[in-house]
Amino acid sequence: MVVSKKAPAVDFESALAELEKIVGKMEAGDQSLEESLKSFQRGVELARTCQQGLKEAEQRVEKLIQQNGEVVVQPFPDQERGE
Repeated sequence: MVVSKKAPAVDFESALAELEKIVGKMEAGDQSLEESLKSFQRGVELARTCQQGLKEAEQRVEKLIQQNGEVVVQPFPDQERGE
């Protein structure tokens, strides 16, 4: 029986750094087919993590508003509920 291991959540910078390493290994062409497939799969996971991180950052920036001459961050509804 094959047990799928879910990779632990990583922050944007860590995901990007790992993705860059994977790209370097794959570009070198020294991996076996199986290793390349595993690297590709992990790369897709990391790319999605990076995309999500960028999306969240963009949303936070969009929530910046001017109030009485000061920049104020207003939390998203899900942040107010503690999610």
